[in-house]
Amino acid sequence: MLYNEIVDVYENLAATTKRLEKTAILADFLKKLKKENPKIIYLLMGKVVPDYDTKETGISQQLAIKAISTAYSIPNSKVVEEFNKIGDLGEIAKKFSEKRRQSTLSSNKLTVEKVLDNISKLMHIEGKGSIDKKIGLITDLLISASGEEAKYIIRTLLSDLRIGISSSTIIDALSQAFNIESEKIQESYDLINDFSQLYISCLKGHNELAKTSLIPGRPINVMLAVKVGNIKEAFEVCGSPAAIEQKYDGFRMLINKDEKGHIFLFTRRLENVTKQFPDVVSVVKENVKGNSFILDSEIVGYDSKTKKYRPFEAISQRIKRKYDIKKLIRELPVEVNIFDCIYYEGKSLINTPFIERRKIVDKIVKEKSFIIRPSVQIVTDSEEKAMNFFNEALKLGEEGIMIKTLNAPYKQGRRVGYMCKMKPEINDLDLVIVGAEYGTGKRGGLLTSYILACRNEKGELLEIGKVSSGLKEKEEEGFTFEQMTHLLKPLIESKEASTLKVKPKIVVSVSYQNIQESPSYSSGYALRFPRIARYRPDRGIKDITTIDEIKKEVKKGRK
Repeated sequence: MLYNEIVDVYENLAATTKRLEKTAILADFLKKLKKENPKIIYLLMGKVVPDYDTKETGISQQLAIKAISTAYSIPNSKVVEEFNKIGDLGEIAKKFSEKRRQSTLSSNKLTVEKVLDNISKLMHIEGKGSIDKKIGLITDLLISASGEEAKYIIRTLLSDLRIGISSSTIIDALSQAFNIESEKIQESYDLINDFSQLYISCLKGHNELAKTSLIPGRPINVMLAVKVGNIKEAFEVCGSPAAIEQKYDGFRMLINKDEKGHIFLFTRRLENVTKQFPDVVSVVKENVKGNSFILDSEIVGYDSKTKKYRPFEAISQRIKRKYDIKKLIRELPVEVNIFDCIYYEGKSLINTPFIERRKIVDKIVKEKSFIIRPSVQIVTDSEEKAMNFFNEALKLGEEGIMIKTLNAPYKQGRRVGYMCKMKPEINDLDLVIVGAEYGTGKRGGLLTSYILACRNEKGELLEIGKVSSGLKEKEEEGFTFEQMTHLLKPLIESKEASTLKVKPKIVVSVSYQNIQESPSYSSGYALRFPRIARYRPDRGIKDITTIDEIKKEVKKGRK
């Protein structure tokens, strides 16, 4: 397939804001892919690998500018000058490509396979001379590309297609193209997180899709909890009696062991953190029985001297760190709290009732204080006992409690009411940063004010306010403005007046006084007195608060 065929799809998608029209465009294209490389579907999301693969191209705006300069033999400063005017390197690549083709009468035909191959190679280049090698691969594509093709090559490299689709749009398109219920496709996708494999299954029909199963060693989207305000509401949602467990102030980890005995650790964002936690790998090998399994757990940090649990902020730095691992293990030891088993000895357990899955956890996990244990749990239908358990969890320094339906299956990637979370009455939301502004005075040079967004059911981001408090000045006091600036600068996409638009990658938990209606933001609402409570590197856009949840909070506040 020629690359211009998928570029035509990009252009058609970008030309409409209507979801149904986008779905129809994608469905028509997906029908044409039957005899093509199924990996082409990755390009619809601006990627060349499945969602569970966290490898990146490592192409920054600066590197893209250098590649455009090299490909079209123009000064680097000229590209920067154009970028400051236009703010879109894709459009700039298009402009210079068209000028070059007019002067050279080039007629090379760029194939999708070439694009997939070159971008895939970028993900594996490291070490000395890596920048020149990467620029060489990008230049190879740009020289063969038409103007529109060059635009989307650069946008793909920068993960910024600007065509207005999400994974849910592709799932709806697969449903329309192959006449399969979107719910069934979504369930399979949540298990494998691979659109190429999902496409192959859809081609073969309902029966093949139904065979989709868990694969140890590959991350899945975890089951999510709904928020409740009291025990009575929790029992109404989850049924009574219910299992009640401590809610730990740590981060979610899926522990996988495949049939070859290899152990893999994944976060809820599908990131492979096995190398960052060799201590957890060793603990699991020594204290969990079984030839193969997938365990759902919470990893909690603690002080090795006082044996007191530490807040999430302390342990979160271990998620991203790829060096000084031994030192971090000593300074930030962790305890593994296992609360579910969704695969065991070659068999998927996602449709097995939770009470039975929990029995397996209790059977196979050897408990060791401050090392590993089944999560602390009671089963009760008593509101009084549940409330006492909640208060005791708070005394221990835990966040609150989880309430779980005893006979429920494991619904990956969903908030379906089989699991609730209850914390002290503090208003907080998980939101993503979509814009930032520089500070003044002693905060000059730092990004210190952040525009926040929630999402709707289509995955579209809706702004809901601006926050500039909650972060610290010094690292010993907590997460700092300087650290946030370091995270946001590589994500800057464009500048509008004094506001920088940034890629929606950074999720923060935000506390607030109340929510009020506001025409100033695209959500229709604004937070009053927002404050960043914590940075959440373990969470992604799929995890942030929805507009429906916002409306629920507003309604609750009016009572």
